[in-house]
Amino acid sequence: MSSHPADTAPGGRGKCPICGRTSEQRYIPFCSSRCADVDLARWLRGDYAIADDESEDGDAPAGEPTDEKR
Repeated sequence: MSSHPADTAPGGRGKCPICGRTSEQRYIPFCSSRCADVDLARWLRGDYAIADDESEDGDAPAGEPTDEKR
């Protein structure tokens, strides 16, 4: 078994999440400013999203308290 996780290159540097090359100290976790910019563009376009627990009509999930007065 290897002493390094699969996404870590020797020397403690991981792989770039965009292209898979070894990351550079200056741009961690990326290998270059280009890959960092690609990632930023993906965030700004909304390509990355965090799952929402609310239903589509905006109601809180069942069993969750709401701010409504009873």
